[in-house]
Amino acid sequence: MMISDETRAFVAAHRNEDVRDLALHAGHPDGVDLTLALEQIAGWQTARAKLPDWAAHDDVWYPPHLSMEQCSSQFTATYKEGIARRLAADVSGFPSPSTLVDLTGGFGVDFSYMARAFERAVYVERQPHLCAIAEHNMPALGLDHARIVNAHAEGYLDAMPESTLVFLDPARRDTHGARTYAIADCTPDVLDMLDRLLAKTHRVMVKLSPMLDWHKTVDDFAGHVAEVHIVSTGNECKELLLVVDRGMHAAPRVTCVNDAQLFAFTPSEAADPIGSDARTSPDGYEWRYLYEPNASIMKAGCFDALARAFDAQMIGPNSHLFVAPEPVAGFPGRSFTVEGVSTMNKRELKAALDDLTHANIAVRNFPMPVAALRKKLKLKDGGNAYLFATTDDLGRHLVIRCRKA
Repeated sequence: MMISDETRAFVAAHRNEDVRDLALHAGHPDGVDLTLALEQIAGWQTARAKLPDWAAHDDVWYPPHLSMEQCSSQFTATYKEGIARRLAADVSGFPSPSTLVDLTGGFGVDFSYMARAFERAVYVERQPHLCAIAEHNMPALGLDHARIVNAHAEGYLDAMPESTLVFLDPARRDTHGARTYAIADCTPDVLDMLDRLLAKTHRVMVKLSPMLDWHKTVDDFAGHVAEVHIVSTGNECKELLLVVDRGMHAAPRVTCVNDAQLFAFTPSEAADPIGSDARTSPDGYEWRYLYEPNASIMKAGCFDALARAFDAQMIGPNSHLFVAPEPVAGFPGRSFTVEGVSTMNKRELKAALDDLTHANIAVRNFPMPVAALRKKLKLKDGGNAYLFATTDDLGRHLVIRCRKA
């Protein structure tokens, strides 16, 4: 892909403008490839929010919309860089120089961050136009040690020398462009390649759909998973990352990340030998603070481990809400101060909520959806009040009124 000087100038002059409006009114400026220019402007506008480091470089080229939609954000790419840097530092038994091989290069965002941690870095991508973009972008980003290879992952794997770390982000769309989530339906099929991968590298990092059940996914890798990372940003689960190696692991360490919040555990810690009921709040336990776990914790399902780690009690075994008599520092989720608790008794509800016209409502293990409860309570959405409707360990349906702590 080549961009003319005229097209570059057009992009620089109009990159803050509305792309659809430009498409309608730009006309046919001399020497400008308008389709390419609009693609670059749209890509830069996406990168400004998603990849500010990249957007700060004027000479970066951007791919079509689908690749921009699928690429990692700066936060998730930086998180992978941290894992890669830690793995690269553990050089015992690894060939020198340290080498990263990304077998599914794509737009190259993950590669560009992880490559910083290695002496050599190889980007492999089957689509020629993405290789051309990477060939231009990596030097523009200061990654002069990056090597770009246009090849299929399977073919390159068979011929490549031993490497420190191999990264794969299998494509989650079938031949018709429809989304797919099962590992075996993605391209390439990492499970089918696993033995060949581990013959060429001690460690593999795999990025998978957050829709997958992490327990089953670990089982699918036949004991080779050393680490599981459930990565969220803005309280939206984005990625399931696995670190796979040649060893056998009965209980991989699981790390739950949501922006600056982090919580790690092993499956044995998550299984409470005395049962979840012991973690629910006993009679007389004071509910002064309420805690709602973040998206990564919800995905992991590590509620018993969370209760032990933060000395908080679950309202009920299936409520996924925690309460405590004192503030809990560092809880991985949202924190609230409890202002009142009511059953669904009309008189109690009126006394607890009579002064409200608006509220933010959430339901957890409750027999009524939010819309129906909002209608019953005659409350509009919004305001500073937060209502959590749930069921406690005694089966009572409760509405807990809170404000943000």
